[in-house]
Amino acid sequence: MGFSVGIVGKPSCGKTSFTNAACMTDFKVGSYPFTTIEANVGVTHVRTACACRDFDVQDNPKNSICIDGVRLVPIKLIDVAGLVPGAHEGRGMGNQFLDDLRQADVLIHIVDASGALDSEGQEVAAGSHDPAEDVRFLEDELIEWILGIVTKDWRRITGRVRAEGAKLEELLLEKLSGLKISRGDILKAMRHSELKSETVDKWTDDELREFVRSLQHTAKPIIIAANKIDRPGAEDNMKRLQEEFPDYLVVPVSALAEKVLKDLDKKGVIKYIPGSNDFEILQSDNLSDSEKNQLQKLKEHILQKYGGTGVQNLLNKAVFDYLHMITVYPVHDSNTLADSDGNVLPDVYLVPEGTTAKEFAGHIHTDLMESFVHGIDARTKMRISDKHVLKDRDVIKIVSAKGQK
Repeated sequence: MGFSVGIVGKPSCGKTSFTNAACMTDFKVGSYPFTTIEANVGVTHVRTACACRDFDVQDNPKNSICIDGVRLVPIKLIDVAGLVPGAHEGRGMGNQFLDDLRQADVLIHIVDASGALDSEGQEVAAGSHDPAEDVRFLEDELIEWILGIVTKDWRRITGRVRAEGAKLEELLLEKLSGLKISRGDILKAMRHSELKSETVDKWTDDELREFVRSLQHTAKPIIIAANKIDRPGAEDNMKRLQEEFPDYLVVPVSALAEKVLKDLDKKGVIKYIPGSNDFEILQSDNLSDSEKNQLQKLKEHILQKYGGTGVQNLLNKAVFDYLHMITVYPVHDSNTLADSDGNVLPDVYLVPEGTTAKEFAGHIHTDLMESFVHGIDARTKMRISDKHVLKDRDVIKIVSAKGQK
């Protein structure tokens, strides 16, 4: 798991509840600000079609889970301290928040869609707070944070570009690499802002801010989770968020419903696959009439209405749509699809789109990449070269000079 999904938002908006629902953890949840002081780190899963169905085989997953042809692949989730206005100046838990944020590749912003929390995370009358304010302030805080880092020693940077011919992207990379911001992110933001390195000493304050805004959207993209979607007024607020922020993906979510379903699944009372819009009751006698009614309401008003609780949908969007990951299965035997112990399709790796066969070998082990000879596509049984670009759900055997995988 070389990448992380950050869970962000103001205090008490439901960040930790979302993390607990996604990871089946028991991190402390409270109705008061700053329940989360240190970042909660958990492991959850993204959902994808398993290659076992393509080959019509019974698999034996080791590093992941397969349920009825659905492969659940582990990823890391970081639930960071709540953010309040002025965080970039150290207000609230701002410094802690921003330090934790450095590790995240994509952000899920948990918003209380019911409008029952003010900007500080304090409870107010339902519907009295505009969730759009939360979206605007969080983006502003991120931009101010990155802007503060970029503009530190700005005169020296522009001077080096002008006097020495130094490349701006290389100088900025030195400052921003600790934020998991790449050279490609910087260049993409410059192109989007239509700004050039050679004229950096003439950039206006507004142009510099626009560059940082583009950089934030590129390097720390945000998905909005309209949480507590079952509360009064939440659906209308979600639709307004979608209208006001057309550049953002806004997803209806009920973290509470996801946690309830997973708890019952864990107890064997129901069968529920994360991301499904339905569930099967296995032990009806263990549910009271009231509990059955609640489950029926949950199914009708959340699962069927929105296509699920939204938790799994958000995670999948973050990893597959925003980080552009694909799944690849390494095997020892391209005919049986097994590892050296006979386990069928035991492992699956999440790798970026465009990953070559040789690069994928490096994800398994450095030695495999260094001694890479060729690969074998389990579907076609054909040899593939080191530069062969892999596709989602590829199953390949790596042949190396030091051994085989």
